Amino acid sequence: MSSPAAPAGNILRRFRRNRRGSAAVEFALVAPIFFALLFAIIELALVFFASQVLETVTQDSARLIMTGQAQSAAYTQATFKNLVCSKITVMFDCINGISIDVQSYSAFGSVNIADPINASRNFVPPNNYLPGGPGDIVVVRIFYQWPLIVTGLGFNIANLAGSKRLLTATAAFQNEPY
Repeated sequence: MSSPAAPAGNILRRFRRNRRGSAAVEFALVAPIFFALLFAIIELALVFFASQVLETVTQDSARLIMTGQAQSAAYTQATFKNLVCSKITVMFDCINGISIDVQSYSAFGSVNIADPINASRNFVPPNNYLPGGPGDIVVVRIFYQWPLIVTGLGFNIANLAGSKRLLTATAAFQNEPY
């Protein structure tokens, strides 16, 4: 132990050589950025995965309209939504969160799809169910408002108010001559 009267230069030299605790300080400086980036990557992966699940369910469900099975069974919008919900995994709140838009057209050139997000960044769900007949052009769109968590850390992929991302899956096809 040195005496309290040791020269100031000697104390500074000892302080500079002592490395105990430097790893903890360095980690404290880097940890917030590391965890923010880690959580942003995880959230983005979940959004991509959920979007792919929605695309798959849309393609599978739209096939029932394309082949005329939904028209022959006289599906209503509620029946079609229940069918879609039966195919969706536990990732979604299907009953309260899924919106379905089915529109039919006479030709591909007459297809007109409106943006479901208004100027205030709110989702305005189109509420159509017109599956068409044989040979009609049909566009099936399924929407889900995905809640985001990491937006407060500077990573914001929200396209809706309230820190939500609108996931959209679309299938456009010509009905078969059933």
